[in-house]
Amino acid sequence: MLVAFSVTPLGVGENVGELVAEAVRVVRASGLPNRTDAMFTTVEGEWDEVMAVVKAATDAVAARAPRVSLVIKADLRPGVTGALDAKVESVERHLAEDQT
Repeated sequence: MLVAFSVTPLGVGENVGELVAEAVRVVRASGLPNRTDAMFTTVEGEWDEVMAVVKAATDAVAARAPRVSLVIKADLRPGVTGALDAKVESVERHLAEDQT
Protein backbone atom coordinates (compact mmCIF):
# COMPACT_ATOMS: atom_id res chain seq x y z
CA MET A 1 0.00 0.00 0.00
CA LEU A 2 0.93 3.61 -0.44
CA VAL A 3 0.07 6.12 2.27
CA ALA A 4 0.48 9.83 1.69
CA PHE A 5 0.25 11.81 4.87
CA SER A 6 0.74 15.32 6.13
CA VAL A 7 1.30 16.07 9.79
CA THR A 8 1.04 19.72 10.76
CA PRO A 9 1.89 21.08 14.20
CA LEU A 10 -0.61 23.67 15.42
CA GLY A 11 -0.14 26.31 18.07
CA VAL A 12 3.58 26.72 17.47
CA GLY A 13 3.62 29.69 15.11
CA GLU A 14 4.07 29.86 11.37
CA ASN A 15 7.53 28.29 11.10
CA VAL A 16 6.80 24.58 11.40
CA GLY A 17 9.64 23.16 9.28
CA GLU A 18 11.71 22.03 12.25
CA LEU A 19 8.83 20.04 13.71
CA VAL A 20 7.81 18.59 10.34
CA ALA A 21 11.43 17.47 9.94
CA GLU A 22 10.98 15.39 13.10
CA ALA A 23 8.21 13.45 11.35
CA VAL A 24 10.29 12.99 8.21
CA ARG A 25 13.22 11.71 10.28
CA VAL A 26 10.96 9.00 11.70
CA VAL A 27 9.81 8.00 8.22
CA ARG A 28 13.34 7.85 6.83
CA ALA A 29 14.59 5.86 9.82
CA SER A 30 11.86 3.27 9.20
CA GLY A 31 13.67 1.90 6.17
CA LEU A 32 10.43 1.80 4.16
CA PRO A 33 10.42 3.30 0.66
CA ASN A 34 9.33 6.94 1.00
CA ARG A 35 9.27 10.29 -0.72
CA THR A 36 8.66 13.76 0.73
CA ASP A 37 7.41 16.71 -1.29
CA ALA A 38 6.06 20.14 -0.39
CA MET A 39 2.68 18.81 0.74
CA PHE A 40 2.95 15.14 1.74
CA THR A 41 5.25 12.32 2.69
CA THR A 42 4.39 9.05 0.95
CA VAL A 43 5.38 5.71 2.45
CA GLU A 44 5.11 2.26 0.85
CA GLY A 45 4.72 -1.03 2.69
CA GLU A 46 2.27 -3.33 4.39
CA TRP A 47 -0.68 -1.89 6.36
CA ASP A 48 0.67 -2.49 9.87
CA GLU A 49 4.19 -1.25 9.17
CA VAL A 50 3.07 1.86 7.29
CA MET A 51 0.46 2.81 9.88
CA ALA A 52 3.02 2.30 12.65
CA VAL A 53 5.34 4.76 10.88
CA VAL A 54 2.52 7.30 10.45
CA LYS A 55 1.69 6.99 14.15
CA ALA A 56 5.34 7.33 15.22
CA ALA A 57 5.83 10.37 12.95
CA THR A 58 2.67 11.98 14.34
CA ASP A 59 3.75 11.23 17.90
CA ALA A 60 7.14 12.85 17.24
CA VAL A 61 5.42 16.09 16.24
CA ALA A 62 2.84 15.86 19.04
CA ALA A 63 5.67 15.65 21.56
CA ARG A 64 6.58 19.24 20.66
CA ALA A 65 3.25 20.80 19.67
CA PRO A 66 0.07 21.29 21.71
CA ARG A 67 -2.10 20.20 18.77
CA VAL A 68 -1.49 18.26 15.54
CA SER A 69 -3.44 18.01 12.28
CA LEU A 70 -3.07 14.75 10.35
CA VAL A 71 -4.25 14.16 6.77
CA ILE A 72 -3.98 10.64 5.29
CA LYS A 73 -4.64 9.29 1.81
CA ALA A 74 -4.10 5.59 1.09
CA ASP A 75 -3.92 3.39 -2.02
CA LEU A 76 -4.42 -0.26 -1.09
CA ARG A 77 -3.41 -2.76 -3.80
CA PRO A 78 -2.53 -6.14 -2.32
CA GLY A 79 0.47 -7.80 -3.92
CA VAL A 80 1.76 -4.65 -5.62
CA THR A 81 5.22 -3.39 -4.71
CA GLY A 82 7.32 -0.62 -6.17
CA ALA A 83 4.28 1.60 -6.75
CA LEU A 84 6.01 4.61 -5.20
CA ASP A 85 8.25 4.85 -8.26
CA ALA A 86 6.12 3.03 -10.85
CA LYS A 87 3.24 5.51 -10.69
CA VAL A 88 5.52 8.48 -11.30
CA GLU A 89 7.43 6.65 -14.04
CA SER A 90 4.15 5.91 -15.84
CA VAL A 91 3.15 9.58 -15.86
CA GLU A 92 6.62 10.66 -16.99
CA ARG A 93 6.53 8.09 -19.81
CA HIS A 94 3.21 9.48 -21.04
CA LEU A 95 4.55 13.03 -20.85
CA ALA A 96 7.62 12.03 -22.86
CA GLU A 97 5.35 10.53 -25.53
CA ASP A 98 3.71 13.94 -25.88
CA GLN A 99 7.10 15.41 -26.78
CA THR A 100 7.65 13.10 -29.77
